[in-house]
Amino acid sequence: MTAASAALFSRLHARTGGPDDQDGPKLLEHVLGWTLVVVVAMFVTGAGLM
Repeated sequence: MTAASAALFSRLHARTGGPDDQDGPKLLEHVLGWTLVVVVAMFVTGAGLM
């Protein structure tokens, strides 16, 4: 294996298929995520589980 093919091989297998790092999370995703956290916390405290 040459150095060029080793670099290409490592680049191809380093990608996991997740979202790109450079895109970053969107504002809507943050708002919906925190809304879900608050709703779950309200349910847990309302049900007397905590």
